[in-house]
Amino acid sequence: MSFGLGPVSHRTVDVDGIEIFYREAGNPHAPVLLLPHGYPGSSYVYRHLLPALADRWRVIAPDLPGFGYSGTPSSDDFGYTFDAYADFLFDFTQAMRLDRYVIWLHDYGSQFGLRLAMREPGRVAGLIIQNGDIYEDEFGPKYDGLRKFWTNPGPDSRRGIARHVSLDGFRDEFVGELPAEVADRVPPDLWTLHWSLMSDPARVANLVRLLEDQPTTLDWFPRQQAYLREHQPPTLIVWGPHDGYMPEAAARAYHRDLPRAELHLLDGGHWLLETHLTEVVPLVREFLSASVGP
Repeated sequence: MSFGLGPVSHRTVDVDGIEIFYREAGNPHAPVLLLPHGYPGSSYVYRHLLPALADRWRVIAPDLPGFGYSGTPSSDDFGYTFDAYADFLFDFTQAMRLDRYVIWLHDYGSQFGLRLAMREPGRVAGLIIQNGDIYEDEFGPKYDGLRKFWTNPGPDSRRGIARHVSLDGFRDEFVGELPAEVADRVPPDLWTLHWSLMSDPARVANLVRLLEDQPTTLDWFPRQQAYLREHQPPTLIVWGPHDGYMPEAAARAYHRDLPRAELHLLDGGHWLLETHLTEVVPLVREFLSASVGP
């Protein structure tokens, strides 16, 4: 890689009484890139991106409550819903005293990040969208199975969802529909590490609760699209079309509301930072230079 690498620090911060683990790289006075993670990941999925940007930007990736190395509050103290995680991300920015940032939108993190942007539009310097969808009409075929759970909620659906919260289920999330020559770039550490951290029964139950709550995100899609149309934040889209949930059409759909957004389709899938880091990083660096400097 032609870019410089910087050290990554591993820290904790108290957010609403929850001990939150986060990874941070870069000068504390530099422009901020905020990296909320999705399912079934943690800040670990950004471990290569942070040092690749640390020479010019402050890059921050928290583990969400109940994920990674962060605390796991009881369900009485934390809701384990999309609303709860969106509120948490705002509270994290307050605890970290972040007043302006570019937000990375990936997987479930795209929901949390977009709601943060809608809540604090004046703080948003830009968006980087990487396989995070908000256009229901462009859902990929893997959503078909989820819809069956959504339309028939209850104990049977809960058991069906729980079957996917497993080592094999995590592996499928990480390698999914990738061609064989690309899938072998994805390290097994991703599913073995994350399953080892998530396999506690309380964490499994909380994760099932979050997965059950996913249909509530559909009502947010029109509002999120309206936010994009109204505010037109500077946006970079980097996308892996080998994605059973979010194919190429899901990426192109953003041009309905962000016609000027820069779009790059790479020959990967849902986890581009594992398979196409050397292609992604120069695009991100160019975008950050143009949108926030320095």
